[in-house]
Amino acid sequence: MMQKIIHPPKETWGRLVERPVIENSELEKQVREIMINVRKEGDSMLLNYRRLFDKCNDDKLAVPFEDIENAGKLLDPELKDAIRLASSNIEKFHTAQKPSDIKVTTMPGVVCSRKTMPLDRVGLYVPGGTAPLFSTVLMLAIPARIAGCREVVIATPPGKDGKVHPAILYSAYMSGITTIFAVGGAHAVAAMTFGTETVPVVDKLFGPGNQYVTMAKQLASLWGTAIDLPAGPSEVAIIADGDTIPEFVSADILSQAEHGEDSQVILAVTEKEILPAINASLEKQFKSMPRRHEIEGSLKHSYSLVFENRDLLMEFINLYAPEHLIIATSDYRELSAGVRNAGSVFLGSYTPESVGDYASGTNHTLPTNGYARAWSGVSLESFLKNITFQEVSSAGLPLLGNATAIMAAAEELEAHKLAVTVRLEYIKKTFEKPWEPSIH
Repeated sequence: MMQKIIHPPKETWGRLVERPVIENSELEKQVREIMINVRKEGDSMLLNYRRLFDKCNDDKLAVPFEDIENAGKLLDPELKDAIRLASSNIEKFHTAQKPSDIKVTTMPGVVCSRKTMPLDRVGLYVPGGTAPLFSTVLMLAIPARIAGCREVVIATPPGKDGKVHPAILYSAYMSGITTIFAVGGAHAVAAMTFGTETVPVVDKLFGPGNQYVTMAKQLASLWGTAIDLPAGPSEVAIIADGDTIPEFVSADILSQAEHGEDSQVILAVTEKEILPAINASLEKQFKSMPRRHEIEGSLKHSYSLVFENRDLLMEFINLYAPEHLIIATSDYRELSAGVRNAGSVFLGSYTPESVGDYASGTNHTLPTNGYARAWSGVSLESFLKNITFQEVSSAGLPLLGNATAIMAAAEELEAHKLAVTVRLEYIKKTFEKPWEPSIH
């Protein structure tokens, strides 16, 4: 079901690491028009788009607090327990990421410090509709709360009755978020980018979505709203060997492929003899999958790659820079030491990607399309910013000022030089013993 390539020459690697291409020139035009319309017309245009795209004629955008508070009553107790378990693990892992402020005396009389502050207002986009991704609420809302963001809002598409899925509402309530707007798609992103009568402007946008949402986030970043990371179709790379259990690998392939036709799977091995057993298991498991259309589409541009040795295999994996990397080999710890580029890594045969998607504690919002070469996945730091401070005393400036003035002059910025020399002259005339101000 997947194309098999044995010992791919390095000159072909550039093509093999390319993701499925989506033509988006027309998409960008459509999404830009949606965003401009929402910017001009506000709530009325949001409601128009909601009627058009979600077939929802309800005229309320904000979800009533009572619906959020009572959502748990509509869920199966086992699902509520699972959400609470996942919440606990996500909270533990992200709480451990809290940074410390720093203060350094770089030279006598020169003190530099850095203070970490939460973002003021963030917007979380949560896909809904037929497949409500309530796990995304946990992955984004919990670190936002731990970071201390002053305001957190969620936008998520409603059903035809105007209601939001109770699992999304319960997850938000469990995470401490009670401002939720029943609106989805590119128009929801536009609302949080520009603000409307009801939806506030946010400083940073988070969350996955379809191609319209992804394009809207990219355009939002051009209009000055920060986004979490570049996003695209989901992907996984799997490293297997002779000790790998075929049924495990084939299930991992299917779990990735069912995301959609534009998802991709890379299976990398050094022993081609293991591929028939994996393929046989894949065909058997595929028959029971409800999303067979999506899986078939995904596997058309997925590969089984056989490499001559582990060094070449790992070199290719780091070039591919997968969103998810599963190392299902007997020596997975040794191989993991060679990972340089990946969004999140799943170690050993008993660590399916699914646990990271939901409940292990790591974040499932990860860079795709090779961006893991330069980007990290969402973490607590994604909801924080750092402000640097410096304080130079009258004793410190004479030690620092001459170098500063020389560098400013070399760049032909005379006013920069003057800002230093005028102070140095004042210090020389005024102080017998330079004054040392208090450091706060």
